[in-house]
Amino acid sequence: MHQISALMKDFEGRGRISIGILLLPNFPMACLSSVIEPLRAANEIERKDVFFWSVFSEDGASVCSSAKIPIQVNGSLSDAQGIDFMFVLSEPDGRFCHSGAAAGRLRYMSRHGTKLCAVSGGVFPLARSGILDGQTCSVHWCYRTAFEAEFPQIEIVDNVIVMSRRCCTASGAAGAFDLSLHIIEDNLGEAVMTEVACWFQHSAIRSPGIRQKTPAFKTDETADHLPSKVSHAVSLFSENLEYPLTTREVARRVGVSARHLERSFKQATGQSPGEYYRLLRLRAARQLVIYTQDSFTSIAHAVGYANQTSMSRNYLIQFGTSPRQDRQECNRFRVRQNSPVH
Repeated sequence: MHQISALMKDFEGRGRISIGILLLPNFPMACLSSVIEPLRAANEIERKDVFFWSVFSEDGASVCSSAKIPIQVNGSLSDAQGIDFMFVLSEPDGRFCHSGAAAGRLRYMSRHGTKLCAVSGGVFPLARSGILDGQTCSVHWCYRTAFEAEFPQIEIVDNVIVMSRRCCTASGAAGAFDLSLHIIEDNLGEAVMTEVACWFQHSAIRSPGIRQKTPAFKTDETADHLPSKVSHAVSLFSENLEYPLTTREVARRVGVSARHLERSFKQATGQSPGEYYRLLRLRAARQLVIYTQDSFTSIAHAVGYANQTSMSRNYLIQFGTSPRQDRQECNRFRVRQNSPVH
């Protein structure tokens, strides 16, 4: 461990950029490679090691990814020294075994110049540690409902990446790739960054402010490619899960008749507005079932159902399993402090 610290100080002294990657159990493998590979390519293009990276876990032990592949690390969080950027990769349920010590260490690093970068589910352990309080965060669309329920005090946006002075957040593996491209651009210039992007055929180099792509459920389109009136209605649906609007009210707000909205929805999605709205609410319910321990009654109320029974009936029809079975099945694959989570 001391060798790692000494090596980092040596790199820091030579003006190189030190990247730390903190892995929590069940982290996404794609996010790990998306952080490292652009930096590796930049080093090859420059023919020198501008970027140096090390992988850490909370206690220095190997970490198993969401693909069940164990990853050996270079050291523990306490061994991380002289880090310029610390990426946190995790599943949404990720928690530190010793949350006070881990949060304290990350805050210490932040105060001493380390920029913390949370990718995908990595926003959850940072938020649980209080580190994201007062920050605006990017949260992946498939975790948004669960994040809002657990951290109502944190402002979130639909952007792919959000960069601030203290923290950066990215909504997924492609967002992590974009974040690494920006680090390359800041240190080596736009030409090198563009060449790296072209190496990987990463044609859309996204800057802060670019919104996430979200699916238009049961269609081959993304939500931003739907007709404007339909897209506006989908936005209203998303903003009104707990107290659902009627189709007539949505049509009025969009500026068309209810009949016109019904016809437009059917043409664009193959579904009625009511069917689409119900699917959106059920998918939000599934986020809360899988990524929180909220009661099923409170989840039902959060997505506009009067009671748990009504939600469970529709949930079973949509997903082929009950909320209780879904939660139990997901929890079988989660491990916290080497014990199954129940």
